[in-house]
Amino acid sequence: MGYTLIEKILMHNTGKTSIKPGDIVTVDADRVMIHDIFIPFVAEKFEEMGFTKIWDPDKAVLIYDHLVPASQVDDTRHFHIGDGFAAKYGLKNVHRSDGICHQLMTEAGYVKPGNVVFGTDSHTTTYGCVGAFSTGIGYTEMASILGTGKLWIRVPETIRVNVNGKLPENVTSKDIILTLIGDLGADGATYKSLEFAGDTFDNMSVASRMTISNMTVEAGAKCGLFSPDEKTAAYCGIELNDFQKDLRGDEDAVYSRVINYRAEDFVPVMACPSQVDKIRPVSELEGIDIDQVFIGSCTNGRLEDLHAAASVLKGRHIAPFTKLIVTPASRKIYKEAADDGTLKILSEAGAIITHPGCGLCCGRTGGILTDGERVVATNNRNFLGRMGTSKVEIYLASPVTAANCALAGKIINP
Repeated sequence: MGYTLIEKILMHNTGKTSIKPGDIVTVDADRVMIHDIFIPFVAEKFEEMGFTKIWDPDKAVLIYDHLVPASQVDDTRHFHIGDGFAAKYGLKNVHRSDGICHQLMTEAGYVKPGNVVFGTDSHTTTYGCVGAFSTGIGYTEMASILGTGKLWIRVPETIRVNVNGKLPENVTSKDIILTLIGDLGADGATYKSLEFAGDTFDNMSVASRMTISNMTVEAGAKCGLFSPDEKTAAYCGIELNDFQKDLRGDEDAVYSRVINYRAEDFVPVMACPSQVDKIRPVSELEGIDIDQVFIGSCTNGRLEDLHAAASVLKGRHIAPFTKLIVTPASRKIYKEAADDGTLKILSEAGAIITHPGCGLCCGRTGGILTDGERVVATNNRNFLGRMGTSKVEIYLASPVTAANCALAGKIINP
């Protein structure tokens, strides 16, 4: 009997020669990430547990991204506690407003194919884009890992998602993952591994795969995994070893479900207020007036996303009385977009370009909306109250769709 991708990663980490869904295994963490929202609670729980040192300070990463720049008085408390914790226990990997945690973890080289990684944020699933098992945990679990380097998990079942063919024009990886979430439902992959395969994904950039891995948690998944390839190796700055080259599901592996798609069948879609699995084709929503567009987040704030928006907006201007907020996912992306003229195009089109970080995605640092307003956004959640009051309507879309909506001042099919 063969093994799925997640089973191979866990077998390698634990040294086991066989493994099956439902088994309880204790893994060694290759890397952990704590962000600014949770660091006060992690620090408190860590000392409450009686730990006096971190198991390996070089394997822990502290990132300030949700609360920068500070927008509430209490935000600075998180910074002071985080800096104090880092100094006391020798944390060297600290990023103060360098970008979004999930962008930095792979961009800065902290995560490699086959790693086991935990983070204090649900979208830690993002690192599956490079073939790492990564998942979100709470602050109690994180405090325990910081002291021991270990965590027990239950081996997940796997849903295999195959997509083959060429995507139509103006259809992106965001449309694929939104469609899948709509088909599965918000709880359709609870505690399962989503494993992606097919030549459509083979032809995607790592950045596009990141969008998909990022949003797998919106269907309840424990992780969303891609097999490493030469694009992965180039992105990570490594040569794949034999273990990493074998990180793909075996033909005789046991899957709880297999879902097959033709790439040509996908169309631009949106998640409608206020559920991520309430998916509709954009063509069915045309004409709905909007007040704002947000392009950014750990889902779609990468350079290729900014390029996609700029290609739509070049030489044109957004609609009157419509705001466009663009937030690059990291300082590196910000600089690259500045150097190649992308930010100039977006600015001339009327965009407000902000400091890299989480920004409006988590309802912080400018751009929040009020009762009756509508926003088309490229991030991963449209829950009530996420971007302002509970009466704000949030539509989730790809950067291509979002940029077109900004031009029209209403929802329009790209």
